Amino acid sequence: MSAPLVDPTTLGERGITGPDGKTSFSSEHLHASVVDPQMDSMRLLSETTMTFPDAISFSNGAPFDGTHDVTKLAGHLERYLTHLRESGVPEQKISRLLYQYGPVNGFIQGEVARNLKQDEGIDVDPASIMITQGAQEAMVIALRALFSSPDQVLLTVSPAYVGIVGAAKTLGIPLRGVLEGPDGLEPDAVAEAVRAVRADGKQPVALYLVPDFSNPSGTSLPLAARRELLALAAREELILLEDNPYRLFGRLGTELPTLKALDETRNVIYLGSYAKTAFPGARVGYLIADQPVAGPGGGERPLAAELSKTKSFLTVGTSSLAQAVIGGILVAADYDLRSASRPTAEVYQERLEAVLAALEEHFPPADHAEHGVSWNVPGGGFFLMLSVGFDADLAAMERSARDYGVSWAPMTMFYVDGGGDRVIRLGFSNLPVPDIREGVARLARFIKDTPRTDR
Repeated sequence: MSAPLVDPTTLGERGITGPDGKTSFSSEHLHASVVDPQMDSMRLLSETTMTFPDAISFSNGAPFDGTHDVTKLAGHLERYLTHLRESGVPEQKISRLLYQYGPVNGFIQGEVARNLKQDEGIDVDPASIMITQGAQEAMVIALRALFSSPDQVLLTVSPAYVGIVGAAKTLGIPLRGVLEGPDGLEPDAVAEAVRAVRADGKQPVALYLVPDFSNPSGTSLPLAARRELLALAAREELILLEDNPYRLFGRLGTELPTLKALDETRNVIYLGSYAKTAFPGARVGYLIADQPVAGPGGGERPLAAELSKTKSFLTVGTSSLAQAVIGGILVAADYDLRSASRPTAEVYQERLEAVLAALEEHFPPADHAEHGVSWNVPGGGFFLMLSVGFDADLAAMERSARDYGVSWAPMTMFYVDGGGDRVIRLGFSNLPVPDIREGVARLARFIKDTPRTDR
């Protein structure tokens, strides 16, 4: 008689079999990322929003949906099909491209490459681009490739977008936060973090950051700091994971080059998305990885091509219809999304200015000290930070939503190694100006009614 596949005497120890004989689990036997309270922060915010539907919500960062028109969907698709036909692609191949499983790394790399050169000055071969299911998949794929040992550490700006934290924790990658300054991530702080990681006997492999209008803080990295960071990355053999979903939404004429556009040593992997600029529901992102990888036969191919192995086991390929729609949008815009996005960018600018004006109205400088209030002034994007004189935790946010009709996001959710206890994030991207004014008025009442606490 053959041995059982599973030793029944170990099932109870693993927490799989409950007292009633049915399968159940103990949280201590699940992966740490599944039971980590920080990984649950976005769900808690969503539930608060649903629990208090009449509250004006500064909690999220959804894109402006005033320009979305379902009647245009078929037109986007048809525009891409016309583009393929005009390019000489046979009808049978077009049909197969849309109806069958497509290439793992996607098929709109050529259109994306032209868009990147037009909008960002990033000049890369289409073979160095992978089309992904949003930027989130791009993060997971990049991290899986770069980290092969538990002694390797991911540095990340702190506060950080929760998606990178979640991706790293899901993959079991150790994290170390690098606190940003008033103007974003400071190269000296990164250098110190690199030294500290090495002093612990570990290896810093990559650094994640959002250089333009960062989520959650709204900060942007000055040009000099970008150059210093690239020099540091080359010197320390550090890969920079540049995530830049908001950069088209700044004030006209203030644009700074991306790290990837400045990258002369191929130390940057660029994570991109069309969720903010073109079509959120399509969930189309991309990854630029132009670093050469030497093969066993001596040849080379770009890292993006090597990463197709990982993607093939995650999502097999990005939706063909979604790619075609994005391709149609890019072709129709003559690959110039910066110009095509200006009307939307002006909406975001108007909303940012409305938040800043309302804060100034309700908290003139003479009142700042009394209420412990201050805020930053981003040049664009979807978010800003507001400091207050009390602990701005989930309980405070729920009280704000329930009793004052306004919700927001506690910044503690975004700090990697603790911090932000008295700071809130205000997301204004999908709120009309009248709602912003009323929301800030409600928030001001909540802040003024909440006693300051000394430390």
